[in-house]
Amino acid sequence: MMNYTLSSVIKLHLSELFKDGQNCFVKVGDEPRSGRSITETTSANIEKIRNLFNDDPYSTIDELRVQTGLSHGTIERIISDHLKLKQITARYVPNHLTDSQRAERVRICQENLAKFAQGTWRLCDVVTGDESWFYHKQIGRKFSNAAWTASGDPSPTLVRRSHFAPKTFFCIFFKSTGPVLIHSVEPGQTIDHQYYINNCLQPVIDEINKERPTFGTHGIKLHHDNGRSHFHKDVLNYLESKGITIMPHSPHSPDLAPCDFWLFDLIKQNLSDYDDSES
Repeated sequence: MMNYTLSSVIKLHLSELFKDGQNCFVKVGDEPRSGRSITETTSANIEKIRNLFNDDPYSTIDELRVQTGLSHGTIERIISDHLKLKQITARYVPNHLTDSQRAERVRICQENLAKFAQGTWRLCDVVTGDESWFYHKQIGRKFSNAAWTASGDPSPTLVRRSHFAPKTFFCIFFKSTGPVLIHSVEPGQTIDHQYYINNCLQPVIDEINKERPTFGTHGIKLHHDNGRSHFHKDVLNYLESKGITIMPHSPHSPDLAPCDFWLFDLIKQNLSDYDDSES
């Protein structure tokens, strides 16, 4: 069987994700579904769910449905209304924001959204990107570290990797139609502003010019977080010289970057293990 490199597998996942133009959107609304009567919220069923959580606080609602035969809605009601549990994920969180920083987050997001709503900006003109480590051996992801806890209980323990675990650093850029750049960084290489220009921004612009031979970078908006290498004056000058608009991004808010809150986790949860020679 042919061995795929980690980079090739990531490219394959991204190609599949964007292949029909529909899979790239996350649906957040409820779809119509059949359900059982609310009378299933009985003392016996409440105790059944409580015992299952005592055995495994990391149980998902889907797993509980299989084990109990109860509906999704019934289990949710038992968890929230009767057991008074909430799901907490063991993960690193952004800096605690001040009231003014939170207000700034809202202001910037509302202004960006208004430009799309008014037609000033188009989603198809936005390129977004970021960097992340991809480990060769997989352990529990953020979603699998989510545990149900009662108020006042400690957060779940996060499984930590060895500092020396094999990994590769990737820079990934994409737009609504699919991936634009997947760049793997050589071990030991520091990503400063010049590296970011030469190995990330230039290839991204080359790809845009290839995709849009008539319009090039005209109207293109770049969205990335406020990392030091992203907002160096040389980077800003370079992007300005190419006619690219930088979308405002809230300070201390990496969680608002699509790569961070969506894409990277989606890729990682679909990766298998790869030995060093493959990766």
